Amino acid sequence: MSNTPNHTPNCITYHFCVAELPFSIAFVGYKDGLRLLSSFVPFINNNDVVAEEENNDSLLFKLTVDDSLRPEPKADRERIRDFDTGNGITIVDKLKNGGYQYIIKDINGSDCCLLITDKEFRNCRCALNGDFIMRSFGLNNAIMLVYAFAAAYRDTVLVHASVVRQNGYGYAFIAKSGTGKSTQVSNWLRFLPGCDLMNDDNPVVRVIDGKSFIYGSPWSGKTPCYRNIKAPLGAVTRIDRAPANSIEKVNVLEAFASLLPSVSSMKWDENLYEKICTNISRIIETTPIYTLHCLPDRNSAEVCNRAISKKDK
Repeated sequence: MSNTPNHTPNCITYHFCVAELPFSIAFVGYKDGLRLLSSFVPFINNNDVVAEEENNDSLLFKLTVDDSLRPEPKADRERIRDFDTGNGITIVDKLKNGGYQYIIKDINGSDCCLLITDKEFRNCRCALNGDFIMRSFGLNNAIMLVYAFAAAYRDTVLVHASVVRQNGYGYAFIAKSGTGKSTQVSNWLRFLPGCDLMNDDNPVVRVIDGKSFIYGSPWSGKTPCYRNIKAPLGAVTRIDRAPANSIEKVNVLEAFASLLPSVSSMKWDENLYEKICTNISRIIETTPIYTLHCLPDRNSAEVCNRAISKKDK
């Protein structure tokens, strides 16, 4: 396919590929839905086979944007919970058919998106609301949510992390918001040779043939870093603020406990949660996990780099 989307009456379909997993977004009644997804342009899919065979099993999911969509009747859904994403509240309902309904609100509490999914997030629909910024916010968050949970069935996780690449390997830094993962990556970029930024908020990790790989994504927080790139995952390091710089490799249990909170998951869906936990376990089996006790300074980057860096591929 060229970069020209597929057209049918009143519907335009765009094809994307993130972390080598293809999916499609169909816009009903929109003249240029791609304007809402500027960070997705580097991920437009040029695979002719996928574009021509939308119904084949290679597609991770299909999402239809149709603003005529309405919420499911209250009798057909059960409230699971409301959760704070840091940028707003998302309300989750479980549907009688096993799927889910989400209401995505922005930081002002305004409804931006209604999202309805099937049980495995393969066929999804959404309706957008509000001005351009609200609609873009709602759609981006809906796609990220669907991607994270559909990809769990493909040995893949979406991780809240900042990632720097050096000598062909990707190094992911995880931490609670505001703890210093972006600062650590900034110090690598500033003080260490051969480094570039892969993603600053939500990279993708896949386990392929027993090896872990990390990818850039369309979701990079406040830093506009939307790169369609891939690297072997060299290490995952949790940042822990401390009065002195030191680093330690953690055991399997500590590694799991460190990584789990940084991975998008739904604990109330047992089947999906089991898939995600299995994926995390496979990452840990193939990737060293560290804790960096540090100050936000140059020396912490040097201490970390000496401990975790790998040679050229």
